[in-house]
Amino acid sequence: MKQETNDNKFKYSYSAPTELERREIESIKKNYDGGNSENSKLSRLRKLDAFVNNSAMAAGISIGVIGLLIFGLGMSLVLEWQIYLWGILLAALGAVPIAVAYPLYKFVLNRNKKKYGSEILSLSKELLGENVE
Repeated sequence: MKQETNDNKFKYSYSAPTELERREIESIKKNYDGGNSENSKLSRLRKLDAFVNNSAMAAGISIGVIGLLIFGLGMSLVLEWQIYLWGILLAALGAVPIAVAYPLYKFVLNRNKKKYGSEILSLSKELLGENVE
């Protein structure tokens, strides 16, 4: 006996996103929906604050690492290959950027605070509901 199968059936399966997936979807959605003005102001405030701090940190660390590599090369010349004159010169040359790294960090930080400080203060006052002058 032959059984006929009905291939016209509709199959539907649904799976709800997990809590982690829901949070990820909502964070992606926030990037594209434009958001309200409070959200965009807070986002702008966060970006400005991160830029002020991170750019200063990047400048200081970059100069410090370059100086450290030059210093290390000089020390290697002295200790490993006994090339004293060039090794001492390179180590002394590498010590200069190491010594300049923190003052450079402070300089860039203060410059960025001066440049973006008024906008950061006005945004924070606006978000806190204080009077903006």
